[in-house]
Amino acid sequence: MLYRLLADFVVLLHFGFVLFVVLGGLLVLRWPLLAWLHLPAVAWGVAVEFGGWFCPLTYLEVWLRGDVHRVGTDSDFISRFLLPILYPPELTRTVQICLGLGALAINSATYWRVWGRRTETPPAPSR
Repeated sequence: MLYRLLADFVVLLHFGFVLFVVLGGLLVLRWPLLAWLHLPAVAWGVAVEFGGWFCPLTYLEVWLRGDVHRVGTDSDFISRFLLPILYPPELTRTVQICLGLGALAINSATYWRVWGRRTETPPAPSR
């Protein structure tokens, strides 16, 4: 039971990380210093997708569940809703590359906005 709870926690952590990689640039719009955490996360997430690697959190979750074939077969919320998002059955190399390009495009557009806002010149004071 403890291992299952830990595995569920790892899935939630993994899901949160994926959300941070994809949408964390929006947080950077509000808190620019967060870019120091977000940019390495994006680099890692995109590298995993482009390289076709498995995230270490995936290995940890499988190990905690104890059986590769049982992952995602339970009927709880995490297994029914989050695992199919993290590990879609139709995931192919082409889909992985498209996901990596999508994350790169979303974050490039967001950082374009962040850096554009920081380099704008303030209006001259009126006399």
